[in-house]
Amino acid sequence: MTNDEKTRVATIFDVARLAGVSHQTVSRVLNDLPNVRPATRQRVEKAIAALNYRPSPAARALVTRRSRTIGLITTGGPDYGPSSAVLHFNEAARSSRYAVSMASMLKSDPDSLRSAVELLLRQNVEAIVLIAAHRDALDTVQGIELGVPLIAVDPSGRSGFHSVAIDQYRGARAAVAHLAGLGHTRIRHLAGPADSMDAIERVRGWRDELAARGLVALEPMVGDWSPASGFRFGTALAQQGAPLDFTAVFAGNDQMALGLVHALAGHGFAVPADVSVIGFDDIPESAFFAPPLTTMRQDFDSLGRDILFTLLAVLADEESPGVPPMVPELVVRSSTAPPHDPFPSGG
Repeated sequence: MTNDEKTRVATIFDVARLAGVSHQTVSRVLNDLPNVRPATRQRVEKAIAALNYRPSPAARALVTRRSRTIGLITTGGPDYGPSSAVLHFNEAARSSRYAVSMASMLKSDPDSLRSAVELLLRQNVEAIVLIAAHRDALDTVQGIELGVPLIAVDPSGRSGFHSVAIDQYRGARAAVAHLAGLGHTRIRHLAGPADSMDAIERVRGWRDELAARGLVALEPMVGDWSPASGFRFGTALAQQGAPLDFTAVFAGNDQMALGLVHALAGHGFAVPADVSVIGFDDIPESAFFAPPLTTMRQDFDSLGRDILFTLLAVLADEESPGVPPMVPELVVRSSTAPPHDPFPSGG
């Protein structure tokens, strides 16, 4: 603690932060209520002693003021993945008789995020869930003194807060493994934005799977998740002319794959006869692309339930259940096939 924190009067939120629990749990300990694990109770009591905390009547009563409201902060555009996660989390919360108060923003600057957090805390939310597109949003919220539990969707597996995720890294490795298993040795990657947590993990998985197979990783192209960016990079690749220096592309999401396939076809390259393409997400339209798109399916329904399951467990006794990240499922359709004229293994 800083000197300023030591000199001011400690609050129930200081105790909660030091003990690594929610303020509701501190209040349960103060009121000597059941359903607090012995180890948790001991941490709270040590924090109370260390801070010389003197509870007020209002602090003792906090545990009875259950709002049954969860704060949800989302950042970034209306992309399929985050939007689906939000939808299914809201459904799971409603089924458990919790209301969700949302704060959504396109840009995740620190001031906007702090304002969103303050707005939600004024509504007496019991916890805050963060579904952020970019790493800096998570860093900002993690650095704010919340006084309530934070549950974030974070594929990187960092510590310091409760997290739930779909394993983007293993999903990317599975996508590359599918292409390599068909005989492709020159596999390019059209990545999402450089500051996207999901995109970072998918690039890492693509590189590692190629390295594990002794294959060369050409510099990834960087899009913005949109079909337009896929079309732009597909056009640039096709304009190299035949023969292409690759036989397959792992697209960071299905929308970019759509633009990519369209651009290749417009320049006379057939998918999958000339180039195999695999996407990520399995959006509802993927099965109706021309050709139908091979992709990695993310289970956003389960993700929404896992977020709520983790949140409720944390609110109950502060012991996170540690739900393991789900691995996306390979869905094979017509956009991938063995290469017509494969390059020699390893390039």
